[in-house]
Amino acid sequence: MTTQVTELFDNIWQQYLTVTPSADKIHQLLGNGNDVVNDHVAYRTFNLEKINLDKLASHLLTLGYSECGQYDFAAKKLTAKHFEHSNSTMPKVFISELRVEEFPENIQKIIHGLVEQLPDNISDQENFLYMGRPWQVSSSDYETLLATSEYAAWLAAWGYRANHFTVSINHLDNFDCIVAVNNSLKEAGHTLNNTGGEVKGDEIVKLEQSSTLADKAMVEFTDKSMEIPSCFYEFAKRYPQANGEIYTGFVAASADKIFESTNAVA
Repeated sequence: MTTQVTELFDNIWQQYLTVTPSADKIHQLLGNGNDVVNDHVAYRTFNLEKINLDKLASHLLTLGYSECGQYDFAAKKLTAKHFEHSNSTMPKVFISELRVEEFPENIQKIIHGLVEQLPDNISDQENFLYMGRPWQVSSSDYETLLATSEYAAWLAAWGYRANHFTVSINHLDNFDCIVAVNNSLKEAGHTLNNTGGEVKGDEIVKLEQSSTLADKAMVEFTDKSMEIPSCFYEFAKRYPQANGEIYTGFVAASADKIFESTNAVA
């Protein structure tokens, strides 16, 4: 089963690299030519029946993953869960879903229009977690979504792919501090997400996170091509809890700021 999990994440990683070329350079920089351990991968979806959070999670549950935490992002209107594998060397997966019914009518109509294009069994496809965008969308609908929810716009444009991978700083040979990682990235010319500060979280909450701003890549909309933010790379340092075990969960206040790594920067 571990082999199946490894194959799945290899496929997800290769798809991610096609629109996130900076990740390969960062991988080389931090790993110093060696592989890096992936702390977690994140996904976005809508809370509509065909493609909701549970549909994505089903692909993980069959491979030995189990649900380990739930999170609420009231301002962004998101519900999220994270999943861990019985083999702790496998990446955790963080899946969020947009609560579509909490949005204005025009936004709901666009999102329902996207999902109505899909067959009922779309999530049964073996490559669902790396199939990309399964619907057609216009640039005007993208812009309408963007004005209200960056999350919805990103998902409408990119579909099913890793929103980000995450380097486990705990497992790096040459770094043990998130500030040193950030400085190395900036020296190499990478731009970091500084919403809420470059480092989100601290030793008190047992998790420190930082991330690059998303790369940009071309998207083919129904009416034209546009270059928009694609995916980003995150970095996580985890700390031991009182019982000595490393904290494996997520901190909603920090994740809320990490979501903004795909925001378009003027």
